Amino acid sequence: MTWSQVYDPMNSMWLSTLLAAVPVVVLLGAIGLFGIKAHIAAALGLVAALAIAVIGFGMPSGMAGMTALYGGAYGLLPIGWIILNVIFLYRLTDEAGLFTVLRDSIAAITEDRRLQLLFVAFSFGAFFEGAAGFGTPVAVTGAMLIGLGFAPLAASGLSLIANTAPVAYGALGTPVIALAAVTGLDLFDLSGMIGRQLPLFSLIVPFWLICAFAGFRGMAQIWPALLVSGLAFAVPQYLISNFHGPWLVDVVAAICSMACLTGFLRLWHPRELWLATGRSTEPGMEDVPAMPRKSVGAAAAERSSGEVFRAWLPWVILSIFVFAWGVPQVKAFLDGLWIWRLPVPGLHNMVMKVPPVVAAPHPETAVYSLNLLSATGTGILFAAVVAGLVMGHSPLALLRAYGRTFWVIRYSLLTIAAMLALGFVTRYSGTDATLGLAFAQTGWIYPLFGTLLGWLGVALTGSDTASNVLFGGLQRVTAQQIGLSPVLMAAANSSGGVMGKMIDAQSIVVASTATKWYGHEGDILRYVFLHSIALAVLVGLVVMLQAYVFPFTLMVP
Repeated sequence: MTWSQVYDPMNSMWLSTLLAAVPVVVLLGAIGLFGIKAHIAAALGLVAALAIAVIGFGMPSGMAGMTALYGGAYGLLPIGWIILNVIFLYRLTDEAGLFTVLRDSIAAITEDRRLQLLFVAFSFGAFFEGAAGFGTPVAVTGAMLIGLGFAPLAASGLSLIANTAPVAYGALGTPVIALAAVTGLDLFDLSGMIGRQLPLFSLIVPFWLICAFAGFRGMAQIWPALLVSGLAFAVPQYLISNFHGPWLVDVVAAICSMACLTGFLRLWHPRELWLATGRSTEPGMEDVPAMPRKSVGAAAAERSSGEVFRAWLPWVILSIFVFAWGVPQVKAFLDGLWIWRLPVPGLHNMVMKVPPVVAAPHPETAVYSLNLLSATGTGILFAAVVAGLVMGHSPLALLRAYGRTFWVIRYSLLTIAAMLALGFVTRYSGTDATLGLAFAQTGWIYPLFGTLLGWLGVALTGSDTASNVLFGGLQRVTAQQIGLSPVLMAAANSSGGVMGKMIDAQSIVVASTATKWYGHEGDILRYVFLHSIALAVLVGLVVMLQAYVFPFTLMVP
């Protein structure tokens, strides 16, 4: 028996919107205001979501329970599976002492902490976003920054801020492909429209990132390097998204950014070196004692090319495996070997999404894919095993290290499962759509609020892909009703969504786990929250210009 979603159960959109917002308020309030541990806060948010879905929105209790189980399973695979194996690789390299060599090799390029941060968090992180997405870049860059001596809050928060502009084209363009599927709009039009919004922010984010770390003066001292890094990413991002498609945008742009930044730093150096890893007395931002300038330079110079190659080899192996696992043909081949697709009992095609969220009623699918072979986390596991053997770990040592890694992040895995369960309950119960419809009532200012709707979707679900699936159809329908370009507003959903990536609970847990700063998720959330809102509003203002102001309107198909 099917159940149709109800978007205004209180017969008042204001009251229904407030009711729908309760799980979000409980979750963020527990983490950010009361400092409750993330796994407990996630459980409280899930309980609130289930209560609102069943009591407030009339979702059958059995259906709501199956939705939570479905979301929890999705949280463990693919998301938790990625995190477990990335942290496993990090711990192997740390135990082998290779992070010291890695730090020295980066110091050979630049001793300046600001430039190290730019290279690792923005340029290198963008590569992993483009190749894998789903938490991989934050896990990798957070772990690397901690290995380089960055303070925990800096490593966590700044990795999240850096992982913004590349998100729309993450995992080889998956968010854009999903957006085209749910809206029925042309894939290349959507790819090109997003590519006319985000390159501006690819220029802004490096400056924003370093300003958040070192202050305005610290940022101004290295502006040429920031401009080179941002331009080298933004130009390929625009060209590939508009003239090729969404698949390789981040991968090519990230490689260009890393290559150009490395080459530029061989010719240019800042007048003053920034060796501190933090600049405040907040918890987690205390300066980690940095090596004196001469000792850093000497250590870097003393490293042989063989040592440096060995230190980077695990990450090179990881890059190769992650990229290979992201290629559609490889995924299809591995899925052809083995995949188990399970229609969720009591949920699959049982929930009806209805107008005005969609043009016509249609059932929501709920099929859990157990694709262990093609999952990105499996590619990372193989990379970790290969890298571990290359580093000299025995098979038994690898097995023991894997067990220790699982034990260390067990609460993080529970948190991620609960977060995704909460997100799935809000999606299938229609509470997310209720929040979206509230944004859609804003009239001529809808381009701004429609962009913030994408931001809200990612903040709730933890995925630009999920946000596009959730609100893409609503964006198209609303745009047509008020006379805006559906392509513009569908693209705005994805572009605005990328700025919500830094505050979604899943990403924050990934960051705290990668940096081994367990239990401080509230500190991380407070650190990045205003950055997220400010950048999302800026995206919304750009979309408004494209909607109403010449010559920006010429950018819209």
